[in-house]
Amino acid sequence: MAAPPLAARLARYAAGLSFDKLTPEAVHEAKRRFIDSFATAVGAMSADAYAVAKRCALRVSGNPGASILGGGRSSPEWATFVNGLLIRYLDFNDTYLSKEPAHPSDNLAAVLAAGEASGSAGRDLITAAVLAYEVQCRFCDAASLRAHGVDHVTYGAISSCLAAGKLMGLTEDKLVHAVGIAGVCNVALRQTRSGELSEWKGCAFANAARNGVFAATLAGEGLSGPAPIFEGDLGFFQLVTRTPFDPAPFGGEFGNTDGYMINKTYIKFWPAEYHSQSAIDAALTLRKELNGDVSQVKGIDIDTFEACYNIIGKYPEAWAPKTRETADHSLPYCTAAALMDGDVYLPTFDEGRFTDAALLDLTAKVQVHLDNALSQRYPKGIPNRITVTLADGRKLVKEVEFPRGHAGNPMTDQEVEAKFRLAVEPRYGKDRASQVLARCWDLENLTSATDLIGLFDPA
Repeated sequence: MAAPPLAARLARYAAGLSFDKLTPEAVHEAKRRFIDSFATAVGAMSADAYAVAKRCALRVSGNPGASILGGGRSSPEWATFVNGLLIRYLDFNDTYLSKEPAHPSDNLAAVLAAGEASGSAGRDLITAAVLAYEVQCRFCDAASLRAHGVDHVTYGAISSCLAAGKLMGLTEDKLVHAVGIAGVCNVALRQTRSGELSEWKGCAFANAARNGVFAATLAGEGLSGPAPIFEGDLGFFQLVTRTPFDPAPFGGEFGNTDGYMINKTYIKFWPAEYHSQSAIDAALTLRKELNGDVSQVKGIDIDTFEACYNIIGKYPEAWAPKTRETADHSLPYCTAAALMDGDVYLPTFDEGRFTDAALLDLTAKVQVHLDNALSQRYPKGIPNRITVTLADGRKLVKEVEFPRGHAGNPMTDQEVEAKFRLAVEPRYGKDRASQVLARCWDLENLTSATDLIGLFDPA
């Protein structure tokens, strides 16, 4: 007997997943990811891109509508776009590394908007979040997109669609149609992350998630979608991944032995592209050996793995970034900044910092080398080896494979809270930050998504 189409399997899994099937570990991690995502969103509220998107969103109303983080309401689709932009913009939200890298908390914008529009409670939000992580990460394990010039957000349109459809109460049949709509028209080009990067880098998944909500909305009203979306002669396998795949059993699905994928993803300790995290970690250690003095540094060599080299280590623009997006996706710049400043945080990517002559001089001393032996250790780890050569010929070497925040070296709840407070308290104050934390840690008892999002209205 032939296996059912993949879209049918996804629909069956999404419709059947419930809060009581989740492990305590998955529930707890979902709460941490909402906290982390709110932190990254608030940190991005001063970005011009947020102002532009919010102006556009406020021209639109919805029935039902959804809230925008930072105040205002729009349609669920536009709220998804604006909130998704905020969560992703600083490149500070979580990560999953596999055949295809991803930022699965990008899905949470769709979860919040669809959850609010459908009157969902906290348990529903948690379940939909775990579902989205499960689908996107299992797809990332199954097939690469970047190998074919396709951006990772392409999987996100499907995962966001399923999460939104779950919250909207779509039947299995309608979920199949929703996946067909989301899958057929949201293939994004990898050019988003090539060369000099633009503001769109922080918007790409927000757009995919917006379109995922749109697809679920249309299917919920009865619109049919193309099928079979994956196996068809001109479908996803043939034209996008170039290979068929059948994802490993999802969490709670028969045959699953490794739990939920949300527990295998990583929270970022520094606001920079994830493959640079181990280089930053190593550079900060070497800075201590230098006693903070980089004046005698003659050269900096980074031995790295294929994904890191090809994503953030080979483009000439990485040595002289002209945008914050290029700077936070630059292996040489992030490493040099860690050595010089002793930290990598939001001011590292202000224009005044990434154009600083002294820092650019240090960045110019960086050479990046592809090391095939290090590539063999990816994606289990992200090994970067930094060698600093001094004017007197001495060499200082440090290699890091599991930086702070990696699943192999996870951040504590206290560290996640500290990251949240550092981003949120300057804008909202300590009391409001404490209220948000209390709601998130007790998320399963939340009765309305609006009650949580409303805490981010202007003071």
